[in-house]
Amino acid sequence: MSANSADTAGPVEVVLLKAGRTKIRYPAEPLHDDGTRIAVRAPWAASVVRDFGFVRLEPGDVLTEYYWRDRWYAVKEVRDGQGMLKGWYCDITRPATVSAGEVTVEDLDLDLWRSADGRTVVRLDEDEFAASGLAVTDPQAAAAAVRAMDELELLARGGGFESLLA
Repeated sequence: MSANSADTAGPVEVVLLKAGRTKIRYPAEPLHDDGTRIAVRAPWAASVVRDFGFVRLEPGDVLTEYYWRDRWYAVKEVRDGQGMLKGWYCDITRPATVSAGEVTVEDLDLDLWRSADGRTVVRLDEDEFAASGLAVTDPQAAAAAVRAMDELELLARGGGFESLLA
């Protein structure tokens, strides 16, 4: 898949970078690529339970992940092994790059959770974002990340969130 390709043939690897280093890499099944947004499906990549308090991610969970080449976030729909929707975990990232069978995004520390019923919307890791120093080292990226977080929160609270994924 090239950066502008809508070709979804073959498996892909999702590569999540943090501070320029690979944080995690995992295989995913491509579902759709329209040249701007790519959707993939992957099992929860960790072998252990991760309890955030508002949701537990655990082996058997399946994530349908949406990445944009022109937006500063990724949205991950989280379902349990039986297909029950748990909610959406949103990562604030630099726009995705897609090439040579990889979807690569750089995590910018900010995250947002929206529960399946839409009643719970939680901004996450704002302290990590502030501590990252991005506002000093790359103020334009930091401003784009904050705008992306605000946009996602507005959609998550006010409606229109599901239209992102349609």
